[in-house]
Amino acid sequence: MAGDGVEKTRLDRWLWAVRQFKTRTLATEACRGGKVRIRDEKVKPSYGVKVGEIVEIQSGPITKRIEVLGLIDKRVGAKLVSEFSADLTPPEEYELLRQTAAQKVLRRDRGLGRPTKRDRREIERLLGGD
Repeated sequence: MAGDGVEKTRLDRWLWAVRQFKTRTLATEACRGGKVRIRDEKVKPSYGVKVGEIVEIQSGPITKRIEVLGLIDKRVGAKLVSEFSADLTPPEEYELLRQTAAQKVLRRDRGLGRPTKRDRREIERLLGGD
């Protein structure tokens, strides 16, 4: 497997490889923008991440906590990601994300008219309707 025998790998490359970011460029920009932390310190994209470290990623209204289980520098399929990382993010964070998404859909500015069919389906999905 890619990364076998490697002691550390670039943080931006690892974040991209375990599918936390869609592109490596986005991972690099997040690191440079201070959105990625290890041990409560902002880290550069070139930081050598090691097994056992916990990476915190500020993503919108939530902070994801990802534990490094294995090192990798090539992108892998979604099914293999669990071999290299573990999501330690509390469920409350994901609930906050769901609530924020619901507020965006449910809030309609004045003068927009009636909800479209797509809007209605999104509202029903968020409210748990069929």
